[in-house]
Amino acid sequence: MEENFKAQPSNIFLCGALKTGTTWLKSLVFSIMTRHHFDDSTNPILTKLPHDCIPTLEIDCDINLTSLDDTKFPLLGTHLPYTCLPQSIIDSKCKIIYICREPKDTFVSTWHYTKKLGETISQFKDNPITLEQEIEWFLEGKSLYGPYWDHVFEYRKASKDHHGMNEIFFLKYEDLKNDTLSYVKKLAKFMGKPFSKEEEDQFVPEKIVATCEFGNLSNLEVNKSGSHNPKSGIKVNNNAFFRKGEIGDWRNLLSEDMAKSIDNINKEKFQSLIWD
Repeated sequence: MEENFKAQPSNIFLCGALKTGTTWLKSLVFSIMTRHHFDDSTNPILTKLPHDCIPTLEIDCDINLTSLDDTKFPLLGTHLPYTCLPQSIIDSKCKIIYICREPKDTFVSTWHYTKKLGETISQFKDNPITLEQEIEWFLEGKSLYGPYWDHVFEYRKASKDHHGMNEIFFLKYEDLKNDTLSYVKKLAKFMGKPFSKEEEDQFVPEKIVATCEFGNLSNLEVNKSGSHNPKSGIKVNNNAFFRKGEIGDWRNLLSEDMAKSIDNINKEKFQSLIWD
């Protein structure tokens, strides 16, 4: 990966563990960054999966990423933990936007996503995983990108470090969901692309929010029938990236004991970063 890509100070990385809202975040950030290049009807988000608009470093690292170093399009995504980021990202001091989500909702979203993978990936189809097994692995931190709690904690800690490291916008999915417009404006400012007064008067931020509204994205033809086929050769139906996007959906799946087991780790690991 280090051979194919060297981060530049102009890069902006969108980071987050799996199923924490990165697909939605990519659509918002992409629309903010490219708003001067496309109008409402030509935004690529309307015809492409957000993950095809903003590549994921560890999945797409074998493609030519040098063109993405240009300051006109500096966006890249990754699910890597902070301590596993390529050294060039740290050295470049580029900006990072990190999104996290209430752990129970994260787990439930992961569970449904895994089931969706069974539709196109034989490994998941031939060896279905039970809910009980999946939650056991989640609690033990057995996942592709390591323990969820460590993933969040590392970025949280880095976001509070003001000694020359990366500038990090630490974002909770729930806050973005409950006050999308306000956070779109905050993200634009953080990215160095603040909305002008003229744009505010023309309701450009509101238009971005409307275009990237979860229901609107999930109903786009590309996200209902298309497929994401990264260079890794793993084909995933685009609809696997869109389910409900709701806060508190864990209540429809988890037993009381399952919920408590996750909450206990929340209290132990997060302390000041507790989800109600």
